[in-house]
Amino acid sequence: MKIYILRNAFIVLVSISIALSSIAQEIEAQFAHFTLSLNHIVGERPLILENETYVNFSGEKFSVSTFNYFISNIILVRDNDEEYIVPQDDSYFLIKEDNPLSKEIELLIPEGRYKTVKFMVGVDSLRSIADLSRRTGALDIAGGMLEGMYWTWNSGYIFVKLEGNCDQVAVDRTGQKKFRYHIGGFGGYKTPSLNNIKTVAIDLPRRGRIKAKNGKKTTVALQVDLLKIFDGNTLISLKENPAIMFGNTSKAVAENYSKMFDHLSTENRRR
Repeated sequence: MKIYILRNAFIVLVSISIALSSIAQEIEAQFAHFTLSLNHIVGERPLILENETYVNFSGEKFSVSTFNYFISNIILVRDNDEEYIVPQDDSYFLIKEDNPLSKEIELLIPEGRYKTVKFMVGVDSLRSIADLSRRTGALDIAGGMLEGMYWTWNSGYIFVKLEGNCDQVAVDRTGQKKFRYHIGGFGGYKTPSLNNIKTVAIDLPRRGRIKAKNGKKTTVALQVDLLKIFDGNTLISLKENPAIMFGNTSKAVAENYSKMFDHLSTENRRR
């Protein structure tokens, strides 16, 4: 009797395993590989850290030592206006100019045609206050303000960090002519405060639509023009604003950098 029961139990387990494997294969077959590729430029020139000099719209020469930012809460819009929301736990990315791999966001998305890519620049309020166990990977707060992307004094993420040197900037206490833009602010927890979270929507041209299909990989390349941080809706002078962190001017910078993303190209090819 025991052997009979064990044999039946084994048959049931094998059947369940086969069924789960079949479901997994079916789910995998319905998804396709998608890459969001970010290409950093300054005006019409590629961004090169430290060793290149650029000129902003105020006529100020500057170089860049750090350019980091968060992209999160990615949504893809189908041709019929249905939205695919990337699972939130898989939708936080820290982009760093000094880490080329970070500029290639790899996702699995359902098969279909998509006409728009949407995402946040920054970290949403709920995740900003979530338990540290839910803030790992790109959201790890290690390093604080100087090395990382988190204000320990303000308990919030730095959404965009831009640092560099500019001859028109006054010498700071370290003896350097540095500028530092650390922009954040998620709207507050218990009481409303500065909210610099920005949502970006990139409409893809008809020939540049995402055609997601299993066995193929689609790459959408975005051009990210750092120069627009200084001249979007508001002209920002480095001489007048060598350090911008938490205040009214940061709202103007956030509005500016929300306009720095443009579609560059789309490639649909077999893996």
